[in-house]
Amino acid sequence: MDKQKTMQEMQAEVDQYISQFKEGYFSPLAMLARLSEELGELAREVNHYYGEKPKKATEEANTIDNELADMLFVIICFANSLGIDLQKSHDQVMHKFATRDKDRWTKLED
Repeated sequence: MDKQKTMQEMQAEVDQYISQFKEGYFSPLAMLARLSEELGELAREVNHYYGEKPKKATEEANTIDNELADMLFVIICFANSLGIDLQKSHDQVMHKFATRDKDRWTKLED
């Protein structure tokens, strides 16, 4: 079984991959466009699996996990290009949910 990667390791892996190309990271606007494109592809897959729109016989088989991974790659590229530490950002948002939003939803009974 492969060792699970930390967010820092994933960000470093993506940076190492992108750093081998002269073009480097896309601009923030281009990155946002790519993220929107990937979100559309994810929405299409979700609609095929859980919605009322069946896949055409000519469409490639794809999976929700592949589309989520594509989005994660673009998000990591976006963060790297702006010098954002996603682990730190994740910790901050979880703190916000644990404090500000702690009583927002009905908790499961123990």
